[in-house]
Amino acid sequence: MASIYLDHNATTPIRPEARDAVIRAMSVGGNPSSVHCCGRAARTMLENARADIARGVKARAQDVVFTSGGTEANNLAIEGAISTGQVKRIITSSTEHDAVSNYAISTGLPVELIPVTPTGLADIDWLKNRLENWNADTDGRPLVCVQAVTSESGVIQPVNDIGLLVREAGGLYHIDAVQALGKTGFDFAASGAHYAAISAHKIGGPQGCGALILACDAPFDVARKGGGQEKGRRSGTENVAGAYGFAAALKAMQACGSDCERLSALRDRIEAEVMKAVPCARLIGADAPRTANTTAIALPCWDGGMQVIALDLSGVCVSAGSACTSGKAAVSRAWSAVVGEDLARCAIRVSLGWTTTEADVEAFIKTWLDEYARVAPRLKELA
Repeated sequence: MASIYLDHNATTPIRPEARDAVIRAMSVGGNPSSVHCCGRAARTMLENARADIARGVKARAQDVVFTSGGTEANNLAIEGAISTGQVKRIITSSTEHDAVSNYAISTGLPVELIPVTPTGLADIDWLKNRLENWNADTDGRPLVCVQAVTSESGVIQPVNDIGLLVREAGGLYHIDAVQALGKTGFDFAASGAHYAAISAHKIGGPQGCGALILACDAPFDVARKGGGQEKGRRSGTENVAGAYGFAAALKAMQACGSDCERLSALRDRIEAEVMKAVPCARLIGADAPRTANTTAIALPCWDGGMQVIALDLSGVCVSAGSACTSGKAAVSRAWSAVVGEDLARCAIRVSLGWTTTEADVEAFIKTWLDEYARVAPRLKELA
């Protein structure tokens, strides 16, 4: 039975252009730090990829640092900022991805959370007030970390507005743009960020490759040292094939133009059918600006994990949160911050992508409604 894949926020299938680019790069061989012809060929591929990715996010090529993915890029941004000694306190949003929130906690520095409004947007007024009352003498420069797009709900955060606040306060600003790339037209230069994380496999590139983008005025230092690759900012032999495939995926995505209108119509179709059949369902983040491809559906008393299993047995792939937390006992903090832990436990995420068809969406609707009809009597007893 062929699976209907509706979990593109976890990873989106690799694009043919990216697959071909990876194979071409792997056939070249050579270490990009070697001076012989094979090494120079690998270096050319790596630097071309760096330039293409920089253009795609409105950054300078020399400020793109290749990493193993979004998690490492997020970790590296925080590490690089605090290792300079300028940061003594970190501010993140309460809907942040674990790659940021867990690493921030691990630093041992005090961590403050920006609350979210009932729509799932970061509370800008809270942040403005906090930065206006910041004591630089005791707390150094504030490091503010915000996820541009909340992965579980698709809510688009006002990252450019936040950037203005942080810059005016003399702080440092990191954006987790992993879910934004390819969905919101992420513009690093316009965001005001000092640091930003992106990842290849969210846009149809290979898994295991990402990048940290640095502004020209971003303080940065790391304790881990090696051969000095990536200008000493991330030592270790670079993943040439991954970087080349990343750039190819980005170019292919941009060449196809925006898919937002098509995906938005498909997402709206799902939501309309769900709400018509089950009016008590909740669409998390639906009242905020969202990416066109994502819907988070919560239904009281119907465990999200059980929904994922039931759908999977019928050949439909969705998730019960971000891929980094799915399958774990923990409930999505992003959902809990908006609707509370009990309802968050009863939510699923359906995320569409470049391979999604109308037939996929119709199959999901039918399967979900069939499963709901099967469990509805039990849900009414629990309600």
